Amino acid sequence: MLAGLAVLLVSGLTASAVISAILVEDYLDKRYERTLRTSADGLTEVIKRGPQTANADQLGSLLGPPMGLVAVDADNKVLLRTGSAASAAHQVAELSTTVPTGTIVGYDGRGKQDSLAVIRIASPGLVVDRGPAQDLVKPAALILTINTSVDDATTGALIQRQLALVGAALLLLLGLAVLVLRLGLRPLARMARTADAIAEGHLTERLPTKRNGSEADQLAEAVNRAFDAQARAEATVRSLAADTSHELRTPLSTISGWLDLHRQGGVSGPGLETALEHIENEVGRMRLLVEDLALLARLDAGRPVEQDALDLTALAASVVEDAQIIYPQRNITMNPAPPAPVVGEANRLQQALHNLVGNAVQHTPAHTAVLVRLVHNRDDVQLSVIDNGPGISPQDLPRVFERFWRAEASRSRAYGGSGLGLAIVEAIVHAHHGQVHVQSEVGVGTTVTIRLPHAPRDS
Repeated sequence: MLAGLAVLLVSGLTASAVISAILVEDYLDKRYERTLRTSADGLTEVIKRGPQTANADQLGSLLGPPMGLVAVDADNKVLLRTGSAASAAHQVAELSTTVPTGTIVGYDGRGKQDSLAVIRIASPGLVVDRGPAQDLVKPAALILTINTSVDDATTGALIQRQLALVGAALLLLLGLAVLVLRLGLRPLARMARTADAIAEGHLTERLPTKRNGSEADQLAEAVNRAFDAQARAEATVRSLAADTSHELRTPLSTISGWLDLHRQGGVSGPGLETALEHIENEVGRMRLLVEDLALLARLDAGRPVEQDALDLTALAASVVEDAQIIYPQRNITMNPAPPAPVVGEANRLQQALHNLVGNAVQHTPAHTAVLVRLVHNRDDVQLSVIDNGPGISPQDLPRVFERFWRAEASRSRAYGGSGLGLAIVEAIVHAHHGQVHVQSEVGVGTTVTIRLPHAPRDS
Protein backbone atom coordinates (compact mmCIF):
# COMPACT_ATOMS: atom_id res chain seq x y z
CA MET A 1 0.00 0.00 0.00
CA LEU A 2 2.81 2.37 0.91
CA ALA A 3 4.71 1.56 -2.29
CA GLY A 4 1.62 2.21 -4.37
CA LEU A 5 1.04 5.49 -2.56
CA ALA A 6 4.68 6.49 -3.16
CA VAL A 7 4.34 5.77 -6.88
CA LEU A 8 1.18 7.86 -7.07
CA LEU A 9 2.79 10.74 -5.19
CA VAL A 10 5.93 10.69 -7.33
CA SER A 11 3.87 10.55 -10.51
CA GLY A 12 1.53 13.33 -9.42
CA LEU A 13 4.19 15.71 -8.12
CA THR A 14 6.51 15.12 -11.09
CA ALA A 15 3.69 15.68 -13.55
CA SER A 16 2.75 18.89 -11.72
CA ALA A 17 6.36 20.17 -11.84
CA VAL A 18 6.79 19.29 -15.52
CA ILE A 19 3.51 20.92 -16.49
CA SER A 20 4.40 24.05 -14.49
CA ALA A 21 7.82 24.32 -16.21
CA ILE A 22 6.28 23.83 -19.65
CA LEU A 23 3.65 26.49 -18.98
CA VAL A 24 6.24 28.99 -17.71
CA GLU A 25 8.56 28.34 -20.67
CA ASP A 26 5.67 28.69 -23.09
CA TYR A 27 4.66 31.98 -21.46
CA LEU A 28 8.21 33.36 -21.71
CA ASP A 29 8.58 32.25 -25.33
CA LYS A 30 5.35 33.94 -26.27
CA ARG A 31 6.42 37.08 -24.42
CA TYR A 32 9.72 37.16 -26.41
CA GLU A 33 7.83 36.66 -29.66
CA ARG A 34 5.42 39.51 -28.83
CA THR A 35 8.28 41.84 -27.89
CA LEU A 36 10.29 40.94 -30.97
CA ARG A 37 7.37 41.27 -33.33
CA THR A 38 6.26 44.57 -31.78
CA SER A 39 9.79 46.00 -32.21
CA ALA A 40 9.96 44.74 -35.80
CA ASP A 41 6.59 46.29 -36.62
CA GLY A 42 7.61 49.60 -35.01
CA LEU A 43 10.92 49.75 -36.89
CA THR A 44 9.19 48.85 -40.14
CA GLU A 45 6.76 51.75 -39.67
CA VAL A 46 9.70 54.13 -39.10
CA ILE A 47 11.44 52.92 -42.27
CA LYS A 48 8.26 53.32 -44.30
CA ARG A 49 8.14 57.07 -43.52
CA GLY A 50 10.81 57.71 -46.15
CA PRO A 51 14.58 57.90 -46.67
CA GLN A 52 16.42 58.64 -43.42
CA THR A 53 19.77 58.13 -41.79
CA ALA A 54 20.42 56.51 -38.39
CA ASN A 55 23.52 55.45 -36.51
CA ALA A 56 24.07 52.49 -34.18
CA ASP A 57 23.19 54.44 -31.03
CA GLN A 58 19.94 55.66 -32.50
CA LEU A 59 18.92 52.18 -33.61
CA GLY A 60 19.91 50.74 -30.24
CA SER A 61 17.89 53.34 -28.31
CA LEU A 62 14.95 52.77 -30.64
CA LEU A 63 14.92 49.04 -29.86
CA GLY A 64 16.07 49.06 -26.22
CA PRO A 65 17.58 46.21 -24.20
CA PRO A 66 17.71 43.21 -24.41
CA MET A 67 17.23 43.78 -28.12
CA GLY A 68 19.98 43.71 -30.73
CA LEU A 69 20.28 44.49 -34.45
CA VAL A 70 22.33 43.27 -37.40
CA ALA A 71 22.37 45.16 -40.72
CA VAL A 72 23.30 43.13 -43.80
CA ASP A 73 23.70 43.96 -47.47
CA ALA A 74 22.27 42.10 -50.43
CA ASP A 75 25.05 39.48 -50.17
CA ASN A 76 24.18 38.90 -46.49
CA LYS A 77 27.42 40.60 -45.41
CA VAL A 78 27.27 42.11 -41.92
CA LEU A 79 27.39 45.91 -42.11
CA LEU A 80 26.47 46.78 -38.52
CA ARG A 81 25.88 44.95 -35.25
CA THR A 82 24.49 46.23 -31.95
CA GLY A 83 23.24 44.91 -28.60
CA SER A 84 22.55 41.22 -28.06
CA ALA A 85 23.40 40.39 -31.69
CA ALA A 86 27.02 41.60 -31.50
CA SER A 87 28.66 38.28 -30.61
CA ALA A 88 26.77 36.09 -33.10
CA ALA A 89 26.07 38.49 -36.00
CA HIS A 90 27.33 36.21 -38.77
CA GLN A 91 25.47 33.17 -37.44
CA VAL A 92 22.27 35.17 -37.03
CA ALA A 93 22.63 36.58 -40.56
CA GLU A 94 23.08 33.09 -41.98
CA LEU A 95 20.18 31.69 -39.93
CA SER A 96 17.74 34.41 -40.94
CA THR A 97 18.15 33.61 -44.63
CA THR A 98 16.66 30.13 -44.13
CA VAL A 99 13.19 31.42 -43.23
CA PRO A 100 10.88 33.93 -44.90
CA THR A 101 11.11 37.60 -43.97
CA GLY A 102 9.02 38.40 -40.90
CA THR A 103 9.29 34.87 -39.43
CA ILE A 104 10.70 34.43 -35.95
CA VAL A 105 13.35 31.76 -35.54
CA GLY A 106 15.49 30.70 -32.54
CA TYR A 107 19.27 30.55 -32.28
CA ASP A 108 21.23 28.69 -29.57
CA GLY A 109 24.90 29.39 -29.35
CA ARG A 110 27.69 28.02 -27.14
CA GLY A 111 25.67 25.79 -24.88
CA LYS A 112 22.61 28.02 -24.83
CA GLN A 113 24.52 30.83 -23.14
CA ASP A 114 23.69 33.10 -26.07
CA SER A 115 20.15 32.02 -26.86
CA LEU A 116 18.44 34.45 -29.22
CA ALA A 117 15.12 34.89 -30.96
CA VAL A 118 15.61 36.32 -34.46
CA ILE A 119 13.40 38.10 -37.02
CA ARG A 120 14.46 39.59 -40.42
CA ILE A 121 12.78 42.67 -41.95
CA ALA A 122 13.39 44.64 -45.13
CA SER A 123 14.92 48.16 -44.87
CA PRO A 124 14.24 50.10 -48.12
CA GLY A 125 15.53 53.68 -48.05
CA LEU A 126 17.35 53.35 -44.75
CA VAL A 127 20.90 54.74 -44.57
CA VAL A 128 23.11 53.60 -41.71
CA ASP A 129 25.92 55.77 -40.35
CA ARG A 130 28.59 53.40 -39.07
CA GLY A 131 30.66 56.09 -37.38
CA PRO A 132 33.67 58.31 -38.08
CA ALA A 133 35.99 57.33 -40.94
CA GLN A 134 33.40 54.85 -42.27
CA ASP A 135 31.15 55.16 -45.25
CA LEU A 136 27.40 55.43 -45.06
CA VAL A 137 25.73 52.18 -46.14
CA LYS A 138 22.30 51.18 -47.34
CA PRO A 139 21.46 47.75 -45.81
CA ALA A 140 19.27 45.33 -47.72
CA ALA A 141 17.74 43.97 -44.50
CA LEU A 142 17.76 44.38 -40.76
CA ILE A 143 17.84 41.41 -38.36
CA LEU A 144 16.36 42.04 -34.93
CA THR A 145 17.35 39.80 -32.02
CA ILE A 146 16.29 39.42 -28.41
CA ASN A 147 18.34 37.63 -25.76
CA THR A 148 16.40 34.70 -24.19
CA SER A 149 19.25 33.16 -22.19
CA VAL A 150 18.27 35.00 -18.98
CA ASP A 151 14.78 33.60 -18.95
CA ASP A 152 16.09 30.16 -20.00
CA ALA A 153 18.23 30.27 -16.87
CA THR A 154 15.15 31.32 -14.90
CA THR A 155 13.24 28.33 -16.24
CA GLY A 156 16.13 26.01 -15.36
CA ALA A 157 16.26 27.41 -11.81
CA LEU A 158 12.51 26.99 -11.54
CA ILE A 159 12.79 23.34 -12.55
CA GLN A 160 15.58 22.75 -10.02
CA ARG A 161 13.56 24.36 -7.23
CA GLN A 162 10.49 22.38 -8.19
CA LEU A 163 12.48 19.14 -8.11
CA ALA A 164 13.74 20.06 -4.64
CA LEU A 165 10.19 20.88 -3.54
CA VAL A 166 8.93 17.60 -5.04
CA GLY A 167 11.55 15.66 -3.09
CA ALA A 168 10.78 17.46 0.17
CA ALA A 169 7.02 17.12 -0.33
CA LEU A 170 7.43 13.44 -1.16
CA LEU A 171 9.38 12.76 2.02
CA LEU A 172 6.85 14.70 4.09
CA LEU A 173 3.85 13.02 2.50
CA LEU A 174 5.38 9.56 2.82
CA GLY A 175 6.08 10.21 6.49
CA LEU A 176 2.49 11.31 7.02
CA ALA A 177 1.28 8.31 5.02
CA VAL A 178 3.27 5.92 7.22
CA LEU A 179 1.75 7.52 10.31
CA VAL A 180 -1.79 7.42 8.89
CA LEU A 181 -1.41 3.81 7.73
CA ARG A 182 -0.14 2.74 11.13
CA LEU A 183 -3.09 4.39 12.79
CA GLY A 184 -5.49 2.96 10.22
CA LEU A 185 -4.05 -0.56 10.49
CA ARG A 186 -4.29 -0.72 14.27
CA PRO A 187 -7.65 -2.56 14.06
CA LEU A 188 -6.00 -5.20 11.87
CA ALA A 189 -3.24 -5.65 14.44
CA ARG A 190 -5.87 -6.14 17.15
CA MET A 191 -7.66 -8.61 14.88
CA ALA A 192 -4.43 -10.55 14.40
CA ARG A 193 -3.88 -10.76 18.17
CA THR A 194 -7.45 -11.92 18.73
CA ALA A 195 -7.16 -14.51 15.93
CA ASP A 196 -3.97 -15.84 17.54
CA ALA A 197 -5.81 -16.11 20.86
CA ILE A 198 -8.62 -18.07 19.19
CA ALA A 199 -6.07 -20.35 17.54
CA GLU A 200 -4.49 -20.98 20.96
CA GLY A 201 -7.81 -22.29 22.29
CA HIS A 202 -9.75 -19.25 23.52
CA LEU A 203 -12.73 -20.17 21.35
CA THR A 204 -15.09 -17.59 22.87
CA GLU A 205 -12.87 -14.68 21.80
CA ARG A 206 -14.09 -12.56 18.90
CA LEU A 207 -12.53 -9.78 16.84
CA PRO A 208 -13.23 -6.29 18.22
CA THR A 209 -15.76 -4.23 16.25
CA LYS A 210 -16.92 -0.63 16.53
CA ARG A 211 -19.91 -0.88 14.16
CA ASN A 212 -18.82 2.28 12.35
CA GLY A 213 -19.17 0.83 8.84
CA SER A 214 -15.45 0.98 8.03
CA GLU A 215 -13.80 -1.67 5.86
CA ALA A 216 -11.85 -3.00 8.86
CA ASP A 217 -15.06 -3.25 10.87
CA GLN A 218 -16.83 -5.07 8.04
CA LEU A 219 -13.91 -7.49 7.84
CA ALA A 220 -14.03 -8.10 11.60
CA GLU A 221 -17.78 -8.76 11.50
CA ALA A 222 -17.38 -11.17 8.56
CA VAL A 223 -14.59 -13.07 10.33
CA ASN A 224 -16.66 -13.18 13.53
CA ARG A 225 -19.55 -14.67 11.58
CA ALA A 226 -17.16 -17.27 10.19
CA PHE A 227 -15.90 -18.09 13.71
CA ASP A 228 -19.49 -18.35 14.95
CA ALA A 229 -20.39 -20.67 12.08
CA GLN A 230 -17.35 -22.80 12.81
CA ALA A 231 -18.26 -22.92 16.51
CA ARG A 232 -21.81 -23.99 15.63
CA ALA A 233 -20.49 -26.65 13.26
CA GLU A 234 -18.13 -28.00 15.92
CA ALA A 235 -20.94 -27.98 18.48
CA THR A 236 -23.14 -29.84 16.00
CA VAL A 237 -20.45 -32.44 15.43
CA ARG A 238 -19.95 -32.91 19.17
CA SER A 239 -23.69 -33.12 19.72
CA LEU A 240 -24.07 -35.56 16.84
CA ALA A 241 -21.32 -37.80 18.22
CA ALA A 242 -22.85 -37.69 21.71
CA ASP A 243 -26.37 -38.38 20.40
CA THR A 244 -25.18 -41.19 18.17
CA SER A 245 -23.31 -42.86 21.00
CA HIS A 246 -26.38 -42.43 23.20
CA GLU A 247 -28.67 -43.96 20.58
CA LEU A 248 -26.32 -46.91 20.08
CA ARG A 249 -25.77 -47.46 23.79
CA THR A 250 -29.31 -48.72 24.45
CA PRO A 251 -29.41 -51.51 21.80
CA LEU A 252 -25.83 -52.47 22.59
CA SER A 253 -26.68 -52.72 26.29
CA THR A 254 -29.71 -54.86 25.48
CA ILE A 255 -27.67 -57.19 23.26
CA SER A 256 -24.87 -57.38 25.83
CA GLY A 257 -27.37 -58.16 28.61
CA TRP A 258 -28.97 -61.04 26.74
CA LEU A 259 -25.56 -62.42 25.77
CA ASP A 260 -24.36 -62.25 29.40
CA LEU A 261 -27.52 -63.96 30.56
CA HIS A 262 -27.04 -66.72 27.97
CA ARG A 263 -23.37 -67.11 28.91
CA GLN A 264 -24.36 -67.57 32.56
CA GLY A 265 -26.82 -70.29 31.58
CA GLY A 266 -29.92 -68.30 32.36
CA VAL A 267 -31.38 -68.67 28.84
CA SER A 268 -32.43 -72.03 27.44
CA GLY A 269 -35.27 -73.60 25.53
CA PRO A 270 -38.04 -71.13 24.58
CA GLY A 271 -36.16 -68.38 26.40
CA LEU A 272 -33.30 -68.67 23.89
CA GLU A 273 -35.67 -67.90 21.03
CA THR A 274 -36.93 -64.87 22.95
CA ALA A 275 -33.35 -63.68 23.53
CA LEU A 276 -32.45 -64.09 19.86
CA GLU A 277 -35.59 -62.19 18.86
CA HIS A 278 -34.66 -59.29 21.16
CA ILE A 279 -31.11 -59.27 19.86
CA GLU A 280 -32.34 -59.30 16.27
CA ASN A 281 -34.67 -56.35 16.96
CA GLU A 282 -31.87 -54.33 18.51
CA VAL A 283 -29.53 -55.14 15.63
CA GLY A 284 -32.24 -53.96 13.23
CA ARG A 285 -32.57 -50.70 15.16
CA MET A 286 -28.82 -50.15 14.95
CA ARG A 287 -28.79 -50.99 11.24
CA LEU A 288 -31.54 -48.44 10.54
CA LEU A 289 -29.73 -45.82 12.58
CA VAL A 290 -26.45 -46.42 10.74
CA GLU A 291 -28.21 -46.31 7.37
CA ASP A 292 -29.92 -43.02 8.28
CA LEU A 293 -26.62 -41.52 9.41
CA ALA A 294 -24.90 -42.71 6.25
CA LEU A 295 -27.66 -41.15 4.13
CA LEU A 296 -27.33 -37.83 5.98
CA ALA A 297 -23.56 -37.93 5.52
CA ARG A 298 -23.94 -38.44 1.77
CA LEU A 299 -26.47 -35.62 1.49
CA ASP A 300 -24.36 -33.30 3.66
CA ALA A 301 -21.40 -33.97 1.37
CA GLY A 302 -23.41 -32.43 -1.47
CA ARG A 303 -23.39 -35.46 -3.69
CA PRO A 304 -25.78 -34.83 -6.60
CA VAL A 305 -28.99 -36.83 -6.72
CA GLU A 306 -30.21 -38.55 -9.86
CA GLN A 307 -32.02 -36.27 -12.30
CA ASP A 308 -34.89 -38.40 -13.54
CA ALA A 309 -38.26 -37.09 -14.64
CA LEU A 310 -40.95 -38.40 -12.30
CA ASP A 311 -44.53 -37.75 -11.18
CA LEU A 312 -44.75 -36.54 -7.57
CA THR A 313 -48.50 -37.25 -7.55
CA ALA A 314 -47.89 -40.92 -8.34
CA LEU A 315 -45.15 -41.15 -5.69
CA ALA A 316 -47.42 -39.61 -3.05
CA ALA A 317 -50.30 -41.92 -3.98
CA SER A 318 -47.98 -44.95 -3.64
CA VAL A 319 -46.83 -43.79 -0.19
CA VAL A 320 -50.43 -43.26 0.95
CA GLU A 321 -51.43 -46.74 -0.28
CA ASP A 322 -48.52 -48.28 1.64
CA ALA A 323 -49.50 -46.40 4.81
CA GLN A 324 -53.13 -47.54 4.45
CA ILE A 325 -51.93 -51.16 4.32
CA ILE A 326 -49.51 -50.77 7.23
CA TYR A 327 -51.98 -48.80 9.41
CA PRO A 328 -55.42 -50.07 8.33
CA GLN A 329 -57.08 -48.62 11.42
CA ARG A 330 -55.92 -45.05 10.62
CA ASN A 331 -57.71 -42.51 8.44
CA ILE A 332 -55.03 -41.72 5.83
CA THR A 333 -56.21 -40.03 2.61
CA MET A 334 -54.94 -37.99 -0.34
CA ASN A 335 -56.79 -35.34 -2.27
CA PRO A 336 -57.19 -35.93 -6.02
CA ALA A 337 -54.48 -34.10 -7.99
CA PRO A 338 -53.24 -34.01 -11.59
CA PRO A 339 -49.75 -35.26 -12.46
CA ALA A 340 -46.98 -33.19 -10.91
CA PRO A 341 -43.78 -33.51 -13.00
CA VAL A 342 -40.57 -32.94 -11.04
CA VAL A 343 -36.94 -33.94 -11.55
CA GLY A 344 -35.04 -35.99 -8.99
CA GLU A 345 -34.35 -39.37 -7.48
CA ALA A 346 -37.57 -41.33 -6.94
CA ASN A 347 -36.26 -43.52 -4.08
CA ARG A 348 -35.07 -40.53 -2.08
CA LEU A 349 -38.28 -38.52 -2.57
CA GLN A 350 -40.34 -41.59 -1.71
CA GLN A 351 -38.29 -42.03 1.47
CA ALA A 352 -38.97 -38.39 2.42
CA LEU A 353 -42.73 -38.87 1.89
CA HIS A 354 -42.66 -42.12 3.89
CA ASN A 355 -40.97 -40.26 6.75
CA LEU A 356 -43.56 -37.47 6.69
CA VAL A 357 -46.57 -39.79 6.66
CA GLY A 358 -44.94 -42.12 9.20
CA ASN A 359 -44.26 -39.23 11.56
CA ALA A 360 -47.84 -38.03 11.27
CA VAL A 361 -49.14 -41.54 12.11
CA GLN A 362 -46.66 -42.45 14.84
CA HIS A 363 -46.73 -39.20 16.80
CA THR A 364 -50.49 -38.63 16.90
CA PRO A 365 -53.34 -40.45 18.67
CA ALA A 366 -55.15 -43.33 16.90
CA HIS A 367 -58.21 -41.24 16.03
CA THR A 368 -56.16 -38.54 14.24
CA ALA A 369 -56.76 -38.14 10.50
CA VAL A 370 -53.84 -37.69 8.12
CA LEU A 371 -54.29 -35.90 4.76
CA VAL A 372 -51.78 -35.65 1.93
CA ARG A 373 -52.57 -32.62 -0.23
CA LEU A 374 -50.81 -31.71 -3.46
CA VAL A 375 -51.16 -28.26 -5.05
CA HIS A 376 -49.68 -26.86 -8.30
CA ASN A 377 -48.21 -23.36 -8.06
CA ARG A 378 -46.75 -21.20 -10.80
CA ASP A 379 -43.12 -22.14 -10.15
CA ASP A 380 -43.29 -25.24 -7.99
CA VAL A 381 -45.29 -28.17 -6.69
CA GLN A 382 -46.44 -28.00 -3.06
CA LEU A 383 -47.07 -31.22 -1.13
CA SER A 384 -48.40 -31.02 2.44
CA VAL A 385 -48.92 -33.73 5.05
CA ILE A 386 -51.62 -32.49 7.43
CA ASP A 387 -52.84 -33.97 10.72
CA ASN A 388 -55.26 -32.72 13.38
CA GLY A 389 -53.24 -34.13 16.25
CA PRO A 390 -51.98 -32.47 19.43
CA GLY A 391 -49.53 -30.21 17.57
CA ILE A 392 -46.08 -28.98 18.54
CA SER A 393 -45.46 -26.21 21.08
CA PRO A 394 -44.04 -22.90 19.75
CA GLN A 395 -40.79 -23.29 21.72
CA ASP A 396 -40.20 -26.73 20.19
CA LEU A 397 -41.15 -25.83 16.62
CA PRO A 398 -37.76 -24.27 15.61
CA ARG A 399 -35.96 -27.49 16.60
CA VAL A 400 -37.99 -30.06 14.67
CA PHE A 401 -35.29 -30.47 11.99
CA GLU A 402 -32.45 -30.97 14.48
CA ARG A 403 -30.89 -34.41 14.42
CA PHE A 404 -31.81 -36.77 17.30
CA TRP A 405 -34.19 -34.17 18.73
CA ARG A 406 -37.57 -35.27 20.10
CA ALA A 407 -40.33 -33.19 21.58
CA GLU A 408 -41.01 -34.38 25.11
CA ALA A 409 -44.78 -34.38 24.72
CA SER A 410 -45.16 -36.03 21.35
CA ARG A 411 -42.00 -37.99 20.59
CA SER A 412 -40.31 -40.66 22.66
CA ARG A 413 -38.53 -43.92 22.12
CA ALA A 414 -41.84 -45.65 22.70
CA TYR A 415 -42.52 -44.89 19.03
CA GLY A 416 -39.23 -46.45 17.98
CA GLY A 417 -37.97 -43.31 16.23
CA SER A 418 -34.38 -42.11 16.25
CA GLY A 419 -35.14 -38.41 15.85
CA LEU A 420 -33.65 -38.33 12.33
CA GLY A 421 -36.85 -38.49 10.27
CA LEU A 422 -37.41 -34.79 9.63
CA ALA A 423 -33.66 -34.14 9.36
CA ILE A 424 -33.53 -36.68 6.52
CA VAL A 425 -36.60 -35.07 4.89
CA GLU A 426 -34.95 -31.65 5.01
CA ALA A 427 -31.66 -32.97 3.56
CA ILE A 428 -33.44 -34.81 0.71
CA VAL A 429 -35.64 -31.82 -0.18
CA HIS A 430 -32.65 -29.43 -0.17
CA ALA A 431 -30.71 -31.85 -2.38
CA HIS A 432 -33.59 -31.50 -4.87
CA HIS A 433 -33.38 -27.66 -4.70
CA GLY A 434 -36.63 -27.50 -2.73
CA GLN A 435 -37.83 -26.14 0.59
CA VAL A 436 -39.54 -27.68 3.61
CA HIS A 437 -41.58 -25.87 6.24
CA VAL A 438 -43.52 -26.89 9.37
CA GLN A 439 -46.60 -25.15 10.74
CA SER A 440 -48.15 -26.32 13.97
CA GLU A 441 -50.53 -25.16 16.67
CA VAL A 442 -51.10 -26.94 19.94
CA GLY A 443 -54.53 -28.60 19.99
CA VAL A 444 -55.12 -27.90 16.28
CA GLY A 445 -52.58 -30.00 14.39
CA THR A 446 -49.41 -29.96 12.32
CA THR A 447 -48.73 -29.32 8.63
CA VAL A 448 -45.41 -30.21 7.01
CA THR A 449 -45.05 -28.73 3.52
CA ILE A 450 -42.39 -29.40 0.91
CA ARG A 451 -41.96 -27.37 -2.29
CA LEU A 452 -40.15 -28.78 -5.33
CA PRO A 453 -39.54 -26.94 -8.60
CA HIS A 454 -41.48 -27.99 -11.69
CA ALA A 455 -39.65 -30.20 -14.15
CA PRO A 456 -38.49 -28.39 -17.34
CA ARG A 457 -40.82 -28.88 -20.29
CA ASP A 458 -38.20 -30.72 -22.34
CA SER A 459 -37.83 -33.39 -19.62
